[in-house]
Amino acid sequence: MIKCKIRAVIFDLDGTLVDSEPNYYEADKKMLSQYGITDFDLAAKKKYVGIGAKEMMEDIKRQYHIPDSVETLVTLKNKYYLELARANTPVFTEMKMLLELLEKEQYPLALASGSSPQVIDIVLGGAELRKYFKVVISAEEVDRGKPAPDIFLEAARQLSIASEHCLVVEDSRYGVEAAKNAGMSCIAIPYPDEKTLHSSYLNADLLLKNGMEEFSAEKTFNWIKTFS
Repeated sequence: MIKCKIRAVIFDLDGTLVDSEPNYYEADKKMLSQYGITDFDLAAKKKYVGIGAKEMMEDIKRQYHIPDSVETLVTLKNKYYLELARANTPVFTEMKMLLELLEKEQYPLALASGSSPQVIDIVLGGAELRKYFKVVISAEEVDRGKPAPDIFLEAARQLSIASEHCLVVEDSRYGVEAAKNAGMSCIAIPYPDEKTLHSSYLNADLLLKNGMEEFSAEKTFNWIKTFS
């Protein structure tokens, strides 16, 4: 239960504002195919949804014994992803409506994403979402990615708002964990692939179990206003 007033809202990007996960999956497969790895499927991808590119590539490097550096893998993955993202990165319509409602009521907004700064800039620019955010942070700009709280704590610091007055909007279990580790409230909107929800989702202050199918900008905005 939320005990403090909500004075700012922090959004995740991938799977929350934009439906980018299919593009990331294709980019991962292309990158791994260069090393002769062809068994990377949706089930393998699922465990990485919501964590930063660096953390994912660290695990991929260990798992597949890839000789190249983590930095090389991240760069290669981003190259393939950007090719796909420039062509098509759909924005969730109701999410954009929520941004508009929050902006109209002058809530300070931040974006905290596990993607690289270059990817964030291109996706936000193409989706025409950059104007809504006072603060934009990549996981590459903090010491630890989600589920560590670092990125959300840094967003709160840059917004000059105490963490207990911040609300996080997330799609992944790691994002929910990071938000709660930061002492923040959280709305969880599980990505469609999450058929069986991890117990971490139950820690969210508002959980929409059916994901975007259940999400309403107006209803969510009214819920936020209840705690403002």
